[in-house]
Amino acid sequence: MQNSEKRQMVQTEIGPVCFSDTEFAEYALKRALSKTPAPFSGVIFDMDGVIFDSEREVLHAWQEVAAKHQIPHIADVIIACLGTNFQATRKKFDDFYGADFPFDQYEDEMRAIFYRRYDENHGLPLKKGVKGLLVDLKSRNVPVALASSTREEVVRRELEDAKIIEYFDAIVCGDMVARSKPAPDIFLKAAETISIAPTDGFVIEDSYNGIRAAHAAALRPIMVPDLKGPDEEMKAKTEVILPDLDTVRTYFDAIDVKL
Repeated sequence: MQNSEKRQMVQTEIGPVCFSDTEFAEYALKRALSKTPAPFSGVIFDMDGVIFDSEREVLHAWQEVAAKHQIPHIADVIIACLGTNFQATRKKFDDFYGADFPFDQYEDEMRAIFYRRYDENHGLPLKKGVKGLLVDLKSRNVPVALASSTREEVVRRELEDAKIIEYFDAIVCGDMVARSKPAPDIFLKAAETISIAPTDGFVIEDSYNGIRAAHAAALRPIMVPDLKGPDEEMKAKTEVILPDLDTVRTYFDAIDVKL
């Protein structure tokens, strides 16, 4: 039977290699564990793009608005906004399109499209491996926090609808801190809330701004890429880059927990 997995070219220490998804996960995990990672005492999750496949939903909604109003380069702007709160997103739109851009009107239209699809689909799709990883961390008594740039009201609704809110010992949201990612504030607050030293805690992130924030907080960033793959800056600022949360779970299972 022919292997139906898609394949990707990856630059390795021995040169470019074409991997299937399964082969790449095995390679990334083996390479990560070869560095003998230190024990950890807690994990902080980003939400959008890590727990939920929501960033694609936002992008698709904005693309529908952009098509209606002939807004150019919307994908580039949305990707630049990943990991930031509402105020920072609005500023990026103003910087790109000008201060007279009717952001509030278009953002309302985007939200109407997003939540229509949300209701039609009975919530957001979970990313591969989310539930297994959360259950595994709970069984190991590892403190778990959520640090999302999204407003608390929205975060709690989405976690409750997905029936996973009980796995989080603390929830820190964008409207609880003064500065948005890439500032470290949200991760420092999350680490403090679950009583872990930054150097003992992992952060699971997909966005550039999130990785920058976790690195600035002296936490241990793990990048699980979503809409945008890693560049050299991301490789330098992460402890590891892994393809999905199933691989992250295997990675954690191989590391001692420091409780």
